[in-house]
Formats: sequence, structure tokens, C-alpha cells
Amino acid sequence: MIVDCAIYRDGHRSEGPQDFSDALDEARAAGGFVWIGLHEPSEKEFNHVTQEFALHPLAVEDALKAHQRPKLEVYDDSLFLVLKPVVYEPQSDAVSSGEVMVFLGNSFVVTVRHGEGSPLAAVRRRLEQEPELLAKGPTSVVYAIADATVDHYLDVATELQTDLEELEAVVFSPDGGGSRDTASRIYTFKRQILEFRRSTGPLTPPLSRLAGTGAFGSVLPFVNEKARPFFRDVSDHLARVNESVEGLDRLVSDILSAHLAQMSVRQNDDMRKISAWAAMAAVPTMIAGIYGMNFDHMPELRWVWSYPAVIGAMVALEVLLYRLFKRRGWM
Repeated sequence: MIVDCAIYRDGHRSEGPQDFSDALDEARAAGGFVWIGLHEPSEKEFNHVTQEFALHPLAVEDALKAHQRPKLEVYDDSLFLVLKPVVYEPQSDAVSSGEVMVFLGNSFVVTVRHGEGSPLAAVRRRLEQEPELLAKGPTSVVYAIADATVDHYLDVATELQTDLEELEAVVFSPDGGGSRDTASRIYTFKRQILEFRRSTGPLTPPLSRLAGTGAFGSVLPFVNEKARPFFRDVSDHLARVNESVEGLDRLVSDILSAHLAQMSVRQNDDMRKISAWAAMAAVPTMIAGIYGMNFDHMPELRWVWSYPAVIGAMVALEVLLYRLFKRRGWM
């Protein structure tokens, strides 16, 4: 569905006509641009936009099907940028991702959003409050969307860092690390980081191309050259996010290894205790087994103090074994 359609002249908004072709012609005549926002459009709804703005069919297919990696494609009549905003759900401590596709062309911007996360209405409102930035043309819209997406990555990384510290406290607590669901929590947390990484990692090359840095520093059509410093700033923020994600991934792997080591130590302790009790049980069993044999000629069988002596010997040996195992930490 069409969420919003407006023409921007000199950084100020004016409502566009219902016909997209008329809006584009009007924007070009006035030296402005048109920005159309769509949310999960159907193929039929998007066909009209495709025809009016001459969008490339491969990009249109990606925009309709979604489930794309972050990327930047250059076509004859437009640029196609894919971003994956992420949303942190504090109730379930889960990370989910949506998708934003941006078509950038001569005097137009078309944004297609999939998922409930990262609504672009806030980005549009912020831009409309900064007419000097909005007056720089369609490139300002791409910058604002990328900047808002990456800034939210930083917020999510902070939330995940807090969750990781709580998980560390549980794993290294005297009794919490041995609970049955600790390993499951660690594995679930690692999956959240993987979902986050799928959104942030592949976005580095597209932002590098927009910023004109690195091996991807070629000149891009439809992108204002004066916007490169702004994209470099966003790229720097993304680098911080990726470093944070890598650190989180290493830490959660270390926590999992520490948890498994703790479980192994606890199992060894349990086995030592079981072995100690088994050894203590074996001594009286052996003595009772010997004196339970049905032989007529055995020493001490007719002796009056045989029974108390055997019981006393059992008790003495049990006390000796207990003190020995206790001293070695097996009990």
C-alpha cells in the first residue's frame, strides 16, 4: 500500500498529485523531487510505480519478494539500495529484522518497506524539519534512511551487551551455571547475534561505495558528490557496530566454552563423590560377604566377641575412608 507521496521543493514539502507521472513531471519542472513510500506492496500495486519510474525488473523482483541481503545495485535509470533494519524486543530479548528497499533516480525516491520494524515516517518527519538537508535532493533521503538504520543498530548492540552481561552473571554464579536451560539461553543468544550480523555485515560495501572510500570508491550516478562526507560518517558508525557485534560473538562463544567446562568439572565432582560412596559401601559388603559364607571351619566363628569386633572394624574403616576422601575433596 502507498503510505505517503509528496513533492519537495527547496527543502519544503508539498502534496503530490495522485498520478505518479504528473508528480514526477511537476517535481522536475520545479527543480525538486518526489518521494513515494510503500509498505509491502502487491505486484499489482507496484506495477504502476515500475512503469512510471522505469524501474529495473530485477530490482522490482527483489523489492516484491524481499528476503534480500543488504546491497547496492546500479542500473541505467536508478540505484537500488537494500537495508535491513533490526528491532530489539525487550519482552523476549529477541532481535528481528525487516527490510527497506530504496530506489534512487533522477528527481525521485521510492522506498519499499517490509516488516513492522523501522517505520520511515519518523525519518520523513525528521527530514522535513531540516529543510537545508532536504534541499540537497533525493540523496538526502538515502542518507537519512541509512543514518537512522545504523544509529538503531548501535542501540540494539547496547541492549545485547546488557543481555550478555546478565548471561555472564548467570553462568558464573555459584549455582546458576548448572541449570538445565543455561546452555539453551546461550545458544539462543548466539542466534540473535547471528541475525544481527546478517543485517550489519553485508552493509559495509554499499556504504563504502556511497561514501566513495576503499576499493568501492567509484562515482555513482544520481548521488550528490557533496553527500560523501555524510555517508562516510554513517560508514564509521557501521564499523563501530560491526566491531561490537564481533566482540559479542567472541564473548558468547567464550561463555559457552566456560559453561561446558563448568559442567565437565561438576560431572567430575559428582563422579568422585559417587566413587567415594561406592568404595565406602564396598568395605562392609566385603566383610559381611566373607563372614556370610557357609563354612564350618572359619576362624573366630565361635568366638564370643566376633560380632562386635567385626562391626567395630567396619565402623573404623568407614570413618578412615570418609576422612581420607574428605581431605582430598571427594566428599
